[in-house]
Amino acid sequence: MITGEAFVHALKVVANQPFRLVPYFDPGVWGGQWMKEVCGLDRSKPNYAWSFDGVPEENSLYLRFGDIRVEIPAIDVVFYRPRALLGERVHARFGDEFPIRFDLLDTMGGGNLSLQVHPLTEYIQQTFGMHYTQDESYYILDCAESDTYVYLGLKDNIKPTEMIAELKKASRGEIVFDAEKYVNKIPVKKHDHVLIPAGTIHCSGKNTMVLEISATPYIFTFKLWDWGRVGLDGLPRPIHIGHGEQVICWDRTTDWVYDNLVNRVEQISSEPGILEEKTGLHEREFIETRRHIFTKPVMHSSNGSVCVFNLVEGEEAEIISPDGQFPPFPVHYAETFIVPASVERYIIRPTAKSQGQRLMTIKAYVR
Repeated sequence: MITGEAFVHALKVVANQPFRLVPYFDPGVWGGQWMKEVCGLDRSKPNYAWSFDGVPEENSLYLRFGDIRVEIPAIDVVFYRPRALLGERVHARFGDEFPIRFDLLDTMGGGNLSLQVHPLTEYIQQTFGMHYTQDESYYILDCAESDTYVYLGLKDNIKPTEMIAELKKASRGEIVFDAEKYVNKIPVKKHDHVLIPAGTIHCSGKNTMVLEISATPYIFTFKLWDWGRVGLDGLPRPIHIGHGEQVICWDRTTDWVYDNLVNRVEQISSEPGILEEKTGLHEREFIETRRHIFTKPVMHSSNGSVCVFNLVEGEEAEIISPDGQFPPFPVHYAETFIVPASVERYIIRPTAKSQGQRLMTIKAYVR
């Protein structure tokens, strides 16, 4: 259908302009109904739990050559044009890997995620031979009007041996684990940002729509408690207490969590029509996040790193090049898009559809 020369040229083009990946959506035992409505999905399905919408290791990419559309693994761009895509310093640090992941977790009308923890850097290096871990955060894209929360960090004065013993009993079906006895249940609202450095026990609660912003060392999630559920296949879901108990940071208790992980928002700049804020991440995490709230065009720079965005409020925006490097690129509410490091300067602005609306983007890049 296409020549090798055309294929290689297409990868070069992608690595020098904004682009989106082909998202995929999966059901889950805790899945909700929000993505069905907002993303126009099959309403006959019982739910959708996940969407990966910005993960080259997991998503595909469409290329169009005249009337022919070809679907390829998006990781091909990372392998073939890593320096243009990632930036020199990011490539030097991560090699041919894409270090930032955006995905959606839908529990609107669903249930709690599994209570979980991710491995510390030293543990993932020693145990799995990987050089960085799955630090992450929850950006609350939407939620119900009341009784919305995340589980995050531990309560004060708990006994670790007692908690682990009860988790093990619960995994054998002997008891129901009382999560609220040990773990903070923190109220959240739309546009809150909760930071989750590795080693922090956590999960999202029901009736939240989470944009998860995380590092991408493939998937290392140690489930500790799954609320007594079975999977969609009718079998108990895997529990990983043996790994989990090795990496829980027992000193991340209530005051520390509120001081360090919940809405650590700092104003960076403000002018009429544009507000820029830093929303994270924690100092143990290599990803920086910036939120722009705007009604007029915003100039961005790459900061020497690939940048991953999501339009978290507003109907539509477009990315334009001040020097004509690429044609205008439209994006819509809740869509993730990637801007390569090779695009050093670009503007995100309202379109005719969104004139007069308040728009909001969340931007992630490597510090």
